[in-house]
Amino acid sequence: MLVTGNWMRPISPSRSVAFQILEEVSAGRYASDSLREKTAALDSRDSGLASQIVFGCLRFQAQLDWLIFLCAGKRASELDLPVRIALRTAIFQLRYLERIPAHAAVHDSVEFVKTKKRAAAGLVNAVLRKVNRAPVSWPDEATALSVPEWLLRRWRAHFGSEQATSIARAMLTEPLPYIRVAAGAAMPRGVQTEATGIPGAYRLLSPLQPGMRLQDISSQAILPLLDLLHGHSYLDLCAAPGNKTLQALETPLRLAVACDISEKRIRDIPPLCPRVALDAAAPLPFNIKFDRIFIDAPCSGTGTLARNPEIKWRLTEPELGRFRDKQMAILNRALEVLAPGGKILYATCSLEPEENEQVVSRVLEQNEPLTQQSEMWRLPGRDEGDGFYAALLSHTR
Repeated sequence: MLVTGNWMRPISPSRSVAFQILEEVSAGRYASDSLREKTAALDSRDSGLASQIVFGCLRFQAQLDWLIFLCAGKRASELDLPVRIALRTAIFQLRYLERIPAHAAVHDSVEFVKTKKRAAAGLVNAVLRKVNRAPVSWPDEATALSVPEWLLRRWRAHFGSEQATSIARAMLTEPLPYIRVAAGAAMPRGVQTEATGIPGAYRLLSPLQPGMRLQDISSQAILPLLDLLHGHSYLDLCAAPGNKTLQALETPLRLAVACDISEKRIRDIPPLCPRVALDAAAPLPFNIKFDRIFIDAPCSGTGTLARNPEIKWRLTEPELGRFRDKQMAILNRALEVLAPGGKILYATCSLEPEENEQVVSRVLEQNEPLTQQSEMWRLPGRDEGDGFYAALLSHTR
């Protein structure tokens, strides 16, 4: 491209896609969804760099914004969105990634700003010329851990200061990939894995192959609490995309039914059992009782900030109770179709008591025949994988 007599190199495909995705995330989309769509046509190298940039900028956003302040003398919130995105992406590459040519990171960010707010291109170029790898004194622990102060405060109160720090630090690392291989099943050919402490859960050490399904290790650790036995009837009320349903089907069940509110997402579940699109908070259309019921309840997802880092910048503390009524309604509807002596496993990928212990406690108070048998926490920084909460409830009549 010839501009004012000089040949200009276009923005690289990886950075162009990263800029687009970060704009979409700022408008409310999830990064993983945008990445899946926009990197489909890229080669693996460009796709990998785009993913690194997007997730790195979201995980380390508080640190990047402090670096912007140090170099620009302005808070990131005072800058237009394209300028914020350009500075965050370039600073992330310059300080956090190895083997990235500085001129390429700077050039592409400046060119991106020219397409959005040309007058700011000089500012972006000047700020990025000040960026180096010198040690930085962060203004507080929340910035050092790149997590909102209110969230860190809550985790300290709930889990203690040391564990809260471990959780926040773990959320800055890229999640390891895991697959599930049922007992007695052959390992997929050509795949390198490493066994974990969870039966059937394996760390994936080689690239994901077509047709393979990733399933986080914490997700795999939850379902065994339900104590599924040969001949049980099983109901999964929030099943999509179906990994836990498939795990349940490793047991020879008399009946298994997978449900989800999204008709589109329920198609992700292989047709190995009946699949029903329904709202689990509404009356359930079943005239039978189930021995075992699993509820992977909708929640804020604060246990998944390593893989969904945009949540920590999008969520606000007053919103934490927004799922409570729905979670309680799903639990109460499940009770209506639970067989005498049956068990319900209630789980979330949240670390917040409003979505976990408080929900279970209220439902127990309202349903005298129901008792809590056990409870499990999976905490990032202490346990591998996402953060999870699970409570096993049983019908005493």
